[in-house]
Amino acid sequence: MTLADTAAELRRLHNAPELLQVVNVWDVASAKAVAALPETRAIATASHSIAATFGYPDGEQIPVDLMLDMAGRIARAVDVPVTADLEAGYGNPGETIRRAIGAGIVGANLEDQLKPLADSVAAVEAAVAAADAEGVPFALNARTDAFVRGRDRPRDVWVADAIERGRAFLEAGATCVFVPGNFGEDVVAELVAGIGERRVSLIGLPEVPVPARLQELGVARLSYGPYAQRVALGALQDLASDLYGGGVPPRGIRPLN
Repeated sequence: MTLADTAAELRRLHNAPELLQVVNVWDVASAKAVAALPETRAIATASHSIAATFGYPDGEQIPVDLMLDMAGRIARAVDVPVTADLEAGYGNPGETIRRAIGAGIVGANLEDQLKPLADSVAAVEAAVAAADAEGVPFALNARTDAFVRGRDRPRDVWVADAIERGRAFLEAGATCVFVPGNFGEDVVAELVAGIGERRVSLIGLPEVPVPARLQELGVARLSYGPYAQRVALGALQDLASDLYGGGVPPRGIRPLN
């Protein structure tokens, strides 16, 4: 399968009636562990988790070369499409997407950081143009921080902002619109109605409906950001605490690495 074929498959998964669930990974070992599951249809990287792996804080503090190198290693290690969280594009969205494609990545998150709409649309257009120039039907998950950075505003205001930005991003060529936030079914329904069915991407959080309900509501994609790594690190810390207390490693440890 060519890279373009893999990209087309990722696009298809976003547009299909079934909700696309992607569990975020941060290195080759975590990617292989998730890819080994028969339910895995695609994999997403988590920028926060990769940055933490190398000792950097989130927010484009990690060198772009290091982020892309890890994303490429993950893409080469698995047989499913890989979409990468590329934050806001590290100062050059088009070039970052071009390099990501060269590393075997066929989709990406690109966040607007709630910058002026014209600037955010221009970043999406640059990313889409770069992918088109490479001949790859790239799955761009254009993220708006309308909730994350604007949740102090009234609900109607930030929801309207998310919808306006989402529509503009789709018009600029994005595949779907990522609206991260911890909100309930009523807000999800508003976002889908305003942005479009199979065009909204969410993150799994306590207030967000369960996957089966999200599929019924017309959501395209559900991811989990840094939470998979946090669960793994929590399990590691708990094991270390048990061992320090005189315990022994549990039986039945799976050799996943």
